[in-house]
Amino acid sequence: MIKKILKAILGKILILQKTVYRKASYSQSGEDLIVKFVFDTLGIKKPSYLDIGAHQAYYISNTALFYQNGSRGVNIEPDPDLFTEISRARKKDVNLNYGVGEREGVMDFYVVNVSTLNTFSKEDVESYSEQGDYKVVKIIPVPMRTLNSILDECFDGGFPDFLSLDVEGMDEEIIKSIDYEGSCPTVICVETISFSNSGNGVKNTSMVAFLESKGYMVYADTYINTIFVREDKWKGH
Repeated sequence: MIKKILKAILGKILILQKTVYRKASYSQSGEDLIVKFVFDTLGIKKPSYLDIGAHQAYYISNTALFYQNGSRGVNIEPDPDLFTEISRARKKDVNLNYGVGEREGVMDFYVVNVSTLNTFSKEDVESYSEQGDYKVVKIIPVPMRTLNSILDECFDGGFPDFLSLDVEGMDEEIIKSIDYEGSCPTVICVETISFSNSGNGVKNTSMVAFLESKGYMVYADTYINTIFVREDKWKGH
């Protein structure tokens, strides 16, 4: 009887330990857990964020974990259907149904049958058919905002702690529009591989080199995304 009781107690302890040490991730390849470790190490428990190309509230989201832990930020999603879902699920965030580009105006947005491939880039859309059964479902006009106008409106001209960026074809353009002499994010997670259905994507080495020239170090790379951290903040913590 005593052995059975001890075995039952031990079983409950093991279950409790598994629960305590379990780590849940919403990102595609665990990027959110890596970013969380960086911020925890830097003593930033509830980092603010800007999620450009947010896609969905939780599925393949780099910011959902932070939202769940009490952080707040801004999610930008040009697809009106995905935007509606995000707005319902992330009510404590600011959610914007825009695209981000070099200038304000309106651009054609290509909604693809696989929503992770939605893009403003006609060139990218044309290359999808070479990769598999990918096709444009519809083309919709979407209002564009500059990054600076969004920062002015939502962050008083400053920059949140974390920038998550995935906009299929326009990532480098947005990265290069940031004023690195002023306020800039502590951590950036950005897609740095071209789309390939066969695993033959090409790494965007020019964007990596650009961010390194602006004071960022490559902290981690998940093949699809690269996580950059301000070198002075990481080495000075």
